[in-house]
Amino acid sequence: MANHYETAFILTPVLSDTQMKEAVEKFKNLLVENGAQIENEELWGLRKLAYPIEKKSTGFYVVMQFSGEPALVETLELQFRRDERVLRFLTFRLDKYAYEYAERRMKKNVEPVAKPEKKEETNYGE
Repeated sequence: MANHYETAFILTPVLSDTQMKEAVEKFKNLLVENGAQIENEELWGLRKLAYPIEKKSTGFYVVMQFSGEPALVETLELQFRRDERVLRFLTFRLDKYAYEYAERRMKKNVEPVAKPEKKEETNYGE
């Protein structure tokens, strides 16, 4: 039975935009090749770190949700450790409540944002 997982990783800020996207694709392809199904991917962009890591104060944050076999997590984390572009990573299994919350959050992010209605301007007294 496949479990639901969420992985977050921080890439070094010295990468160009294309290099960052290549690194994300590498990990995404690794998951798909090993039988995982990518459910959501969020590129949070360049953010300030809570504390310096390898003398860097910022990093590219990426969050992915996927479903797959437990052995897949070991394979993914091994690749994270081997890749010098990855500063930090965290992968955890989502229980049913966390998965339901993640689904609601994804739906909320996908729905189009309603545009505020324009208020008619009135020129009373002019």
